[in-house]
Amino acid sequence: MSPERVLFAFVIVLALTLNVGFVVGDLRDPTQHNVYELFGAIAVSLVATVMKFGDRSPLGSTMLATSLVADLQLIASAATWGLLASGGETLTSGQSATVVSLAIGALVANVVSVVLLVIEVASLRR
Repeated sequence: MSPERVLFAFVIVLALTLNVGFVVGDLRDPTQHNVYELFGAIAVSLVATVMKFGDRSPLGSTMLATSLVADLQLIASAATWGLLASGGETLTSGQSATVVSLAIGALVANVVSVVLLVIEVASLRR
């Protein structure tokens, strides 16, 4: 068991779980979505992306692409939240739905990344 591979898989799965933690809840209720959890999801997703630059496996380029998509979606979500809340007001239900929908896009990319990781690990056993 390689410590590098364990850390790699840990960060990828952590990015997914933080993303899930942010999007779970009523899509239109901004009080059920924590801005700090979104920040954590962005930070860990960026770390996962940097780690994927060193992955030279056959699926590495696809895993990097999914990570870049997740980063883009999460950053767009945070930027949208920041712009909509810049006046000091809380988000409306429609605005909250927009922010969470962007994060759901990142969630899909993170799920694909974890599935690719599982496929890669399963193929190494043969």
